Parts: sequence; structure tokens; C-alpha cells
Amino acid sequence: MECREEGKNFQRLVDIMARLRKECPWDREQTSQSIKNNLIEEAYELFEAIEKNDTDAMIEELGDLLLQVVFHAQIKKDEGKFDINDVINALIDKLIRRHPHVFGDQKYEDLEGEDHLKKWELIKQKEKKRESILEGIPARMPALMRAVKVQKRMSKVGFDWQNPQEVMEKVEEEFNELKEAKNPEEIKHELGDLLLTITNLARAYGIDPEEALHEATDRSIRRFNYIEKKAKEKNIDLKEMPLNDMEHYWQEAKSKGL
Repeated sequence: MECREEGKNFQRLVDIMARLRKECPWDREQTSQSIKNNLIEEAYELFEAIEKNDTDAMIEELGDLLLQVVFHAQIKKDEGKFDINDVINALIDKLIRRHPHVFGDQKYEDLEGEDHLKKWELIKQKEKKRESILEGIPARMPALMRAVKVQKRMSKVGFDWQNPQEVMEKVEEEFNELKEAKNPEEIKHELGDLLLTITNLARAYGIDPEEALHEATDRSIRRFNYIEKKAKEKNIDLKEMPLNDMEHYWQEAKSKGL
């Protein structure tokens, strides 16, 4: 009974989107290109709601993300390319293919551990007709996330560092090469190599570098807010505060655990 209710509600959403595309001038003018950035924005808003464990916000943001899926599908239906049913059927087929231990006669125990990950990648590579296991990683992903994705794909076939110490030595090597760089082009090149190796180091320690950078940025914001607070208390324009004083308050904020 519940599934039928969900199906009716989903169909109602699809019908509403179809009507908006016909009767709302703004919705009618949109293309996949014009609304593509909304998809990224909504995904990040959902991500933040999940991090905060905010149930109400998750409901809203999941809805906003679902709207983007339905919107893109309706645009393509209007163009005669595909519709939401094609999207759903493709997803169903993919889930069944990738779970032979659930929908087939294979046992999950036979796929556990590292071997399971390798077989998972082989299934995906085969169904997408990839010549390389690195194909299909979006070039527009945030740089740190993309780097981790590439490194994880390579590691699944054994191309990886053995331990964090090896990566640490590589970080030192890349840092020395950066110090020896002689022009902007070389500096950019070596800085990129250093960032990539630091990403590998984070992964070697089991740390998400994107998460680590977010947390470090949050700390910087809290400490800088402390400097701003001290400037207001002393009735000083922040631009006029000596750098030494700023550094003093920064360290003071750090000592307070900010």
C-alpha cells in the first residue's frame, strides 16, 4: 500500500513538472545547460544538512535535489530524447547488474574485501565500455575530490603506496622541487604535484583531504573572527591593526581551542 502511495506521489511530481514546463514562462525557457549549476548547489546544501543531522533540512534538500532530476528528465522529454522512466529503468538495471549476490546466484562471501572492490570496478568498466578504469571521473569535480577518486581507482589494481612513511618522503621530495622552481610555470607545476602528493598522504592515513581542509578553514574563520572581536573591543579599524597584534590574537584564539 505504501509503495503505491509513493508511486502516486512521484507521478504527481512528474505531472506538476510537465505542467510547469508548459505554463510557466521561466520553467519553459530553461535548458539542461541553464540549470546545471543548480544541481551542484542543491547537492552541497543536502551535504550540509546531512552533516548537521538536520532531519527537516534533509527532507527539504532531498526534495530540491529530486526536483533537479525530474526537471532535467522533463527537459529531455520535451526535446524527444528520453524521459524519467528511461532514467529509472536504467538505474534499476544497473543496481541488479552490480549486485549479483542479491539478484543472482553469486555469494557475497566470494566478493568480500579487496577482491570485491576489484570485481565491482570490473563490472562498472565493462558496462560502461571503458578502456581505462580512470574513465568516467568528472573533470568538473572539486579538485581534491577528483584527486582522491583517481587515486582510489588506481589503488584498486595495486598501483599505490605501501605505507604513509613512503608518501611522507615523497611529500618532502615534492616540496624541495617546489623550492627549486624558477618561474611561475614551474612553480604551478610543482605546487600541483605537492598538493597531489599531500592528497595521497591524507588517503594513506585514512583521512578525507576535502574534510580536513574544510575543518582547517573553519578554524581559520573562528580565529579570524576572534581578531575582529578584539579590534572592536579596542575600537580599532581592523585595517589599522598591526600585523604583530593580529598574529598575537590569532595565537591567543588558538590557545583557547578556537
